[in-house]
Amino acid sequence: MLLLLTCIILLIAGYYVYGTFVEKVFGIDRSRPTPAITEADGVDFVEMPTWKVFLIQLLDIAGIGPIFGPILGALYGPQALLWVVFGSIFAGAVHDFFSGMLSVRNKGQNIPEVVGDALGMPARHVMRFFSVLLLLLVGVVFVLSPAKLLSEMTGVNVTALVMAIFAYYFIATIVPINAVIGRLYPIFGALLVFMTVGVAGGLIFGGYELVPNQNFFVNVHPGGAPLWPLLFIVLSCGAISGFHSTQSPLMARCLKTETDARFVFYGAMILEGIIALIWVAVGLSFYQSPEAMNAVIASGSPSAVVNEVSTTLLGPVGGFLAIVGVIILPITSGDTAFRSTRLILADVFKMSQKPVSKRLLIAIPLFIVGYVVSTQDFNLIWRYFGWANQTLAMLVLWAAAIYLVRADKAQYHWMASLPAAFMTAVSITFIAFSPIGFNLPYNVAVILGIVAALGSLAAFIIKSHSWRKPRVSAGRNKSIGVA
Repeated sequence: MLLLLTCIILLIAGYYVYGTFVEKVFGIDRSRPTPAITEADGVDFVEMPTWKVFLIQLLDIAGIGPIFGPILGALYGPQALLWVVFGSIFAGAVHDFFSGMLSVRNKGQNIPEVVGDALGMPARHVMRFFSVLLLLLVGVVFVLSPAKLLSEMTGVNVTALVMAIFAYYFIATIVPINAVIGRLYPIFGALLVFMTVGVAGGLIFGGYELVPNQNFFVNVHPGGAPLWPLLFIVLSCGAISGFHSTQSPLMARCLKTETDARFVFYGAMILEGIIALIWVAVGLSFYQSPEAMNAVIASGSPSAVVNEVSTTLLGPVGGFLAIVGVIILPITSGDTAFRSTRLILADVFKMSQKPVSKRLLIAIPLFIVGYVVSTQDFNLIWRYFGWANQTLAMLVLWAAAIYLVRADKAQYHWMASLPAAFMTAVSITFIAFSPIGFNLPYNVAVILGIVAALGSLAAFIIKSHSWRKPRVSAGRNKSIGVA
């Protein structure tokens, strides 16, 4: 128990110490009006209370991510706890803070446009592709998975449930953000926290030995999968996830003041990290061995673990919480995924979203494509999700490092460039080694990942000298967020 408690304390300390440092370096301006005020349209740019924005942000970036990912991460051993702590403080929360605040400073733009301003037009196109693909995949998979689970529970036809969930997503995508998401998400955010606290209490008072294996030097994965880089791919939400950068602009458009940014963006990531820690501890403590938990996962995905753990520890209440965890929470990721896609496409086509006709012009074709994809076997594409997700996070961190240089804060670029280099190593090693990538020998892939990380960092440092020089430019190529 001491190890888990220490990890939680470190995350909280990280919020108050490192989070404050990041906020100070960025340069929060209390007097600067936010897009919720300057761009208010009553649809996507809507000022909301800070507590509500925080809980919506938590659900936007979380869903079932900090539950399923940590369960899979726990298969590798207690090393997953360390990744959650240090990943959240120094990578994930920094990533979320910058993706949120760079959007705030750029009139609520979505992350492909923000990153494009830093890395150029080719990067903008790459980010648009990655973002739309990721969001479409998230939206579709979070139609199918809850529909199948609901069908098993109720006997209702899967197709009918898919249509019902798509109908809800469509409504949530086009109506003002405070009409559905603003009303439901704070409730579901509180349920996610309550569920996690309940499970933690069940473990503690149920007589389980918390994290009995504390050997950080042995990889215990039942399948012998290498910890590097796979742990850093499967355990994304709860440490760092590129998906978060597609969600932060939603709340960047609802923030009352820049002084709320650390609480909303950095703080929501830290709370997600705490939730992830508890579910890693569940994986390490509830089952007698990694093999035992892996057998449950193999029989029904991580949702089977959630159901077994919740009902065992909390009885009927746990059964209800399990339903929340594996049905309601994925739906809260699906609807914002489609909403974010609509906004990204609106940025691409420079189309105002205040008229409902313009929202429908994007949403109708988007949902037609989504429905067609849901009828296909897209398992091959989905297998690339983890890699694409962390590659997206890598690009956002490099963009944040460039922002710091251009904002005359080059001495602090390391707070973004070092985690960016780390994620470069993760992404390159994975795609080089994985069977879905180049399927190279493991040692070769590791070397390529390290070389790519060091090469990227060296290139960044060399190039940064030119970025510090005064530049005369206009339009979209101006230094992001500095003005």
